[in-house]
Amino acid sequence: MNQIVRNVGFLLLSSSLLVGCGDNASQDTESQKASESTEQAQTNKLDKEVQSYKEFASDQLDQFVVETEAFVEAVKAGDVEKAKELYAPARMYFERSEPIAESFGDLDPRIDARLADVKEEGQGEEQWSGYHKIEKGLWEEGTTKGYEEVADQLLKDVKELRAKVETVEVTPDLMITGAVDLLNEVSTSKITGEEEIYSHTDLYDFKANVEGAEKIFEIFKPKLQEKDAQLVKTLEENFKTLNGLLAKHEDGKGGFVSFEKLTKEDTKALSEAVDHLGEPLSQMAIVVE
Repeated sequence: MNQIVRNVGFLLLSSSLLVGCGDNASQDTESQKASESTEQAQTNKLDKEVQSYKEFASDQLDQFVVETEAFVEAVKAGDVEKAKELYAPARMYFERSEPIAESFGDLDPRIDARLADVKEEGQGEEQWSGYHKIEKGLWEEGTTKGYEEVADQLLKDVKELRAKVETVEVTPDLMITGAVDLLNEVSTSKITGEEEIYSHTDLYDFKANVEGAEKIFEIFKPKLQEKDAQLVKTLEENFKTLNGLLAKHEDGKGGFVSFEKLTKEDTKALSEAVDHLGEPLSQMAIVVE
């Protein structure tokens, strides 16, 4: 009899545990559904803004393909000076749209990895590809010889990136996070000169990252104005200050001077302007509340 009671008790306990697990799983599923529903509602509410950003990113990457084709042509023709001339302006299209480009974890490093990034992943120089590898050949070695296959692969990767953009699910959160990440990139690599260690064209990347973040702000600006007019004013002033500082380093030919020409005071001023912009930029999240 005691054995029967124990067995019954065990069955009841097992049943209650299963029910409890079922309840927890059900709650997790409901919570996930609620989260997805909220995110979808936010996207629907800002579908005009999302569409505007998709169009912007698509246009930038269309231009990136065109400019990369010209760059690759110069590399394969052995025209070092022409390739140098095209290098930085072409990359600006990529840098402006990087929040989208980074959605594809494998393509982004194939196109944009520095040698330091590759080594950090435990790989050798033979695994390195993309713009920065060709940059090394152009500025450090003064040649395009031996980089023809790298250039061909770069163009294939850039075209693949453009084709995949159509599959990206753009959300307001991706845009806001992307704007902040663009500024973070500036503060962690562009302002130190780590990005373009051979060509020293970091200010082109710097400017493009700022333009990418500013575009997202401009898209959200009407909605932000309704929620926090002071935030809009602060962001406008901070972007103006940063762009003004960058303008001081233009070369008069539509580009920028070498990063090596900047003084410690110059980089400090730029760094402080980026820092002042980053915090209020993150407050754009109020548009999804």
